[in-house]
Amino acid sequence: MPYSYDDQNIFARILRGEIPNQTVLDTAHTLAFRDIRPQTPDHILVIPKGPYVCFDHFAAEASADEIVDFHRTAAQVCAMLAITPGEGGRGYRTVSNAGEDAVQEVPHYHMHILAGRPLGPMLSRQG
Repeated sequence: MPYSYDDQNIFARILRGEIPNQTVLDTAHTLAFRDIRPQTPDHILVIPKGPYVCFDHFAAEASADEIVDFHRTAAQVCAMLAITPGEGGRGYRTVSNAGEDAVQEVPHYHMHILAGRPLGPMLSRQG
């Protein structure tokens, strides 16, 4: 795949310990931390520790261990926050932006876990 990873992006710097974060969960292949500009009461970013630009890059090139760890970490975060609907929580939304049209701000794959208030429709409707 023709992805070029910028190792000076903010998430790469967080992973190297150059920028502090509010860690929620740290595993072998994944870091979950609180967003510095939260859009909901619970707004967690889940990022792989490997150099992946976006979802399709991660899905195509990450190892099976990295992929499993990423998703299990996200599930653990949902359980820790008590937002999992199957366990009586009120639910959550996951969002991952990729590229210019999706307004991806940081060129490191990340998933937002958003919860703690009603979120409304996923996308606004345009005519």
